[in-house]
Amino acid sequence: MPFGFFKKKKKEEKHYDPTNITIKDIRKGYVLDYDLQSWEVTEEFEYDWGDNDFSYEFKLESATDAVFLSIEDNDFLTGTISRKLKWGKLPDAVDDALESKGKPPKKIVYDGKVYYRDTKSVGYWRNIENKDSAPYMVWEYYDDSEKYVLSLEQFDDEEFEASLGIVEEPDAFSNILPTT
Repeated sequence: MPFGFFKKKKKEEKHYDPTNITIKDIRKGYVLDYDLQSWEVTEEFEYDWGDNDFSYEFKLESATDAVFLSIEDNDFLTGTISRKLKWGKLPDAVDDALESKGKPPKKIVYDGKVYYRDTKSVGYWRNIENKDSAPYMVWEYYDDSEKYVLSLEQFDDEEFEASLGIVEEPDAFSNILPTT
């Protein structure tokens, strides 16, 4: 039998335990519930920080909204939900510091909340659908509660983006299911 019609197909290994799917397991195409809405994971991004250290971010879309979910698993698992913020809404001190010092200020007051610079990370960013990656830098700021985060991202010499987020416990995300 030259065509192998009766050979069993090799089963694809699952990267998760189907009885206990967590936010660490999500991929593009999954669906999940968060904040009383159902969301579809429409894009997946990989960040390469060097020394075999990678992190992932996912674009989630509901019927009425779009957010980004970043997964952290240092000491304990969290998911940060962020929304893009118009750069022009940031205080002028951010642009002034970037122009004069090459880095943003140590603290940023936005919408009545004080955010303190916590980390600066440098690496490479890519959409998982592309092989090519691009240089990337991010400064993360947290408020006093460490529940809210303001991020300043730099993609090229002059391309900046900002986002505002909230750090959530893993149980804020439920009914996580692959669609295939």
